[in-house]
Amino acid sequence: MNDFPVNNGGRTGWRSILLLLLAAFMLAGCTGVPPGVTPVQGFQIERYLGVWYEISRLDHSFERGLTDVSAQYQPRADGGIEVINRGYNVENKTWKEAKGRAYFLDSPSTASLKVSFFGPFYGGYHVMALDPDYRWAMVAGPDHDYFWILARTPNLPDEVMKTLLQTARQAGFDVDSLIRVSHHHAAAGD
Repeated sequence: MNDFPVNNGGRTGWRSILLLLLAAFMLAGCTGVPPGVTPVQGFQIERYLGVWYEISRLDHSFERGLTDVSAQYQPRADGGIEVINRGYNVENKTWKEAKGRAYFLDSPSTASLKVSFFGPFYGGYHVMALDPDYRWAMVAGPDHDYFWILARTPNLPDEVMKTLLQTARQAGFDVDSLIRVSHHHAAAGD
C-alpha cells in the first residue's frame, strides 16, 4: 500500500535515493503472497475505493518518520486502480505524496494486487482481512516485513485492534514491532 517515493520540492538527490530503495524493494519483494496469508475472496473494488487511514504499520524506509498517512484509491481508465499515498514528515514539517497504480493479479474478486510507484517494478498488496462493511482492512505486502492496518477513520476501537493484532500474529507478522500512526496534523490542518 504505502510504498512511495517522496516528492520533496526539487531535492533530486534525496528523491533518487528513495527511488533506488523502492526499486530494490520491488525487485526483492515481487508480488507473492506471504505464507500464512490468504487474500480476501468476494472482494468488491468499488466498495474499497476512496480514502483509507493508516492505523498501524511495520517500519520501512519509505514511510519512516511519516505521520498522518492515508491512501486514496480511484479507478483508472485502463482498468487499474490509481493509488495516492500521502503522509506528513514531522522532521521537515512538509506533506509528502506519491502516485502509483495497482492491478489485480488474478480475478477482481480476489483481493490480491500488484502495486507500482516506480516504473515497471511492482510489489504485492494483499488484503488479508476486511470488515464486511469495508470499515477496516489488514494488508500484507509480498512478505512478512510489510504489513498495514487501515481504516476509514483515523482510529479503530480497541476491541477491533485486539482482534486484528491476534489475526496478524497468527499469520506470522511481528505485531510487537508495529508503529501506531498518529493523525494529529491532518486534524490540525497543518
